[in-house]
Amino acid sequence: MKRKLLFLSFFACTFGYSQDCSDLFISEYVEGWSNNKALEIYNPTNAAIDLSQYMVVRYSNGAATATAANAIQLTGSVGPYDVHVGVIEKLDPQGTGQEAPVWDSLQVRADEFYCPDYNTSNAFYWNGNDAIILYRGNVNDITNALVVDVFGKVSEDPGAAWTADFPYVATGDEVTKDHSMIRKSTILAGQTNPLPSYFDPLDEWDSIPPVITVGNLTYGNWESLGTHDCDCAESAVNTISQATVSVYPNPTESGIVYLSGTAHITNVEVVDALGKVVLSRENSGSSSFKIDLSDKKGLYILKLVSTDGKSLVKRVIVK
Repeated sequence: MKRKLLFLSFFACTFGYSQDCSDLFISEYVEGWSNNKALEIYNPTNAAIDLSQYMVVRYSNGAATATAANAIQLTGSVGPYDVHVGVIEKLDPQGTGQEAPVWDSLQVRADEFYCPDYNTSNAFYWNGNDAIILYRGNVNDITNALVVDVFGKVSEDPGAAWTADFPYVATGDEVTKDHSMIRKSTILAGQTNPLPSYFDPLDEWDSIPPVITVGNLTYGNWESLGTHDCDCAESAVNTISQATVSVYPNPTESGIVYLSGTAHITNVEVVDALGKVVLSRENSGSSSFKIDLSDKKGLYILKLVSTDGKSLVKRVIVK
């Protein structure tokens, strides 16, 4: 009991409440096979943010505390309404075992590589059952750092992964292992409590497999890395307000999705994870219409073009 009380005291000084669209948060978590690990961090503000003021810390297998060896300082900057994609630095094509290289298709998504040596920093070595915290602060002073966002629940070991059943009961579909987790567009700020009563991984996140198989070939399912669909504001690479068009239900089990707020949209393309256009639809002023993806499964990108030639990207998941 003494250890638990000390742990609660430790976090009492380090977490607060984030106002919507005011600070960085984690927008995508990749826990793929072997060393395919990545973290996408989104800037929901209208100004660039210096990433050197932030760090990522891993709490392994239910650990209640962390040291500098579990942390990594971020580098570079991230523009307004843009993302920073960090990928574990395993790049040796001859590497095997724990040094196996990250797939080429994930390497090209990286803005920066982190943690090449486990013994120096193991922050990016998560495997589905580790809590991750994005802090504002320095790796040499984690105690006084400010919690900006939390993935998982610190001090809880869910076994192999957190599942679709919660509070965690060691049953159900594993959704944080061998999956990518994409933050829902309605989430406007990070979670700042490392000790929630429970972690429901599907409350704020959509879970997709990190690979797709076509015939005898397997591809990395990284199409969503590099952009984030968020209601905070329009994306830096898209110029139609995210709030003008709604896509529902999303995820969809039937494959039928409806678009509303589309009176100014002239064309919609549906693109699969390989970048192939699988459906194209013209719109002549209708404020809503239906798209049928009932014969498809997985993550799809909706590319919308407005009457003035501006563009918007939305994501839809077909279960």
